[in-house]
Amino acid sequence: MAETRPVATATAAKSSTSVQPKKRSNAISWVAPVVCIIAGYVIWRFLLGDPSNFTQPDPAGGFWPHHKGPKGGLVRMYEGGIIVPLLIATFLTVVTFVIERLMTILKATGTGNIAEFIRKVQYHLANKNVDQAISECDRQKGSVGNVMKAGLRKYKEMISNTELDTEQKVLAIQKEVEEATALELPMLEKNLVFLSTIASVATLLGLLGTVLGMITSFAALASDGGGGAAAELSRGISEALYNTALGIGTSAIAIIMYNIFTTKIDSITYGIDESGFTLTQSFASLYK
Repeated sequence: MAETRPVATATAAKSSTSVQPKKRSNAISWVAPVVCIIAGYVIWRFLLGDPSNFTQPDPAGGFWPHHKGPKGGLVRMYEGGIIVPLLIATFLTVVTFVIERLMTILKATGTGNIAEFIRKVQYHLANKNVDQAISECDRQKGSVGNVMKAGLRKYKEMISNTELDTEQKVLAIQKEVEEATALELPMLEKNLVFLSTIASVATLLGLLGTVLGMITSFAALASDGGGGAAAELSRGISEALYNTALGIGTSAIAIIMYNIFTTKIDSITYGIDESGFTLTQSFASLYK
């Protein structure tokens, strides 16, 4: 009989978990960049590059029409070159993933204040009212509530368990919380890599476009010479700098939003950690 108890304990410790993997499609991670690149070219070629926006349009058209004489300040961005569609695409990608992450993180935050939610759960657990604590999780509806709910279900299961001692029960609750956390955190951090990457790449693309534009302008100066060429050089440099402006602006937005999202994720992560600590400490003190 002495040898059968560890077997029973191991079996109990491996009891079925209430945490189930969440199937979430991440098609946006490859669809959005492709769509944004296409949209960037369409905006550059057909919106900015509309022949009516220039005094000397290129009737031949094609993939890269060489229109001249832009009629407006924004239209001058067209003459920044073929890098401009890529910069527009990076900007659209940033906007897309900012909206996607904003919706996801707002949903993960749930309703109400996280600290207040944890205090309510602590109150119900102190009164040994686990069902009411689970109801609070249903009302919270966020990642902290999901993790807390998974832990509370195991908490409730361990109350009636007679095969494990208190320390083993606490470990079982802790394991349940860790499994639930492992499912929630990747969902919060998913796709942030696009913002962090674009934050660096957009500036480099802008500088590349500017350098290419200045190379073209200086080449024209060397070929033509004279005062007219100097004026053409000034115009070319002005147009090339649109690349830098668009790249830096896109990079700035990506950096700001990335920091905002990571700060919010850290807050949610802290709430998850606190919820796990609350469950284990409550069980250890009430069910010795």
